[in-house]
Amino acid sequence: MRSTLADGLNFFSKLTPLRALNAVQVTGSYVLSRVTKRSRAWGLPLAVSLEPTTSCNLRCPECPSGLRSFTRPTGMLQDDVFTRTIDELAPRLWYLTFYFQGEPYLHPQFLDMVQYASRKKIYTATSTNAHYLTEDNAKKTVESGLDRLIISLDGTTQDVYQQYRVGGKLDKVIEGTKRIVKYKRELKSQTPRVIFQFLVVRPNEHQMEDAKRLAQELGVDDVWFKTAQIYDYQNGSPLIPTIDYYSRYENNQNGTWSIKNRLLNHCWKMWHSCVITWDGLVVPCCFDKDAEYRLGDLKGQTFRQLWHGPKYTGFRKALLKGRDQVEMCRNCTEGTKVWG
Repeated sequence: MRSTLADGLNFFSKLTPLRALNAVQVTGSYVLSRVTKRSRAWGLPLAVSLEPTTSCNLRCPECPSGLRSFTRPTGMLQDDVFTRTIDELAPRLWYLTFYFQGEPYLHPQFLDMVQYASRKKIYTATSTNAHYLTEDNAKKTVESGLDRLIISLDGTTQDVYQQYRVGGKLDKVIEGTKRIVKYKRELKSQTPRVIFQFLVVRPNEHQMEDAKRLAQELGVDDVWFKTAQIYDYQNGSPLIPTIDYYSRYENNQNGTWSIKNRLLNHCWKMWHSCVITWDGLVVPCCFDKDAEYRLGDLKGQTFRQLWHGPKYTGFRKALLKGRDQVEMCRNCTEGTKVWG
């Protein structure tokens, strides 16, 4: 509870008058767009996910990076695209996630980028498999000003952990976590808030309570249980958990499965956030993992130009007509985090 309160206070400490104005503009334009069914987008996004790289050291079975199944190229975020974009967005940007696909710590300048954004008083977060939290990286992570560090922990024993985190070593995750906690104490830092994220699948669902105990032993601030997106769920999957609460899918009792969530016919994300790939492409959200819905390219235009440009306007118009207008949105299982 204490870490949640401290994190909330830290988050709101980043709010400036211009960011507050931007939040009002974004919210107002979204509400007016829904009421009038005409696309309007005022201000700039409140939150952005930025992809340091698509490279990854693991082979997770439901991840395009792990499967090496991308049709888009693999690469590293270039410094000029990063600094130019952050400089443009920083006055209004409140929340920056250094993650989309891939393992962020594989980017050699990753922590330098975090520090650059942190110095602009943006709330920064990332997600990692924790295999690169060496002594040096752990210390630099704390020093960088990173506000939230999500560590993937999908099992509390090696035999269970490796069933999803294929090629991963649980002992590296535990040692890396210990280093982060150690340097937070040594440097007397409240950040980053360290969170274990546990992707609930059938092979590991029996270890959820063990994950809570392990987090407490290591000094981790919180544990988040997240439901898993299964790409080929229609005929079932050995990864779909038996605990219904943690499954995105329901058994139709005829050999087929379907998405449980009712498809809400609107999407606030298209007004308040977006995803930027390592090579500067802007896509609507984290469901567009292969960057099929490309709404602009920051190598050839400013963010403001594309955010208010014809492609984004057209995409928002389609959503206002109905999410069934967009293939990606028909398969959306948004609202999938579950806290234990």
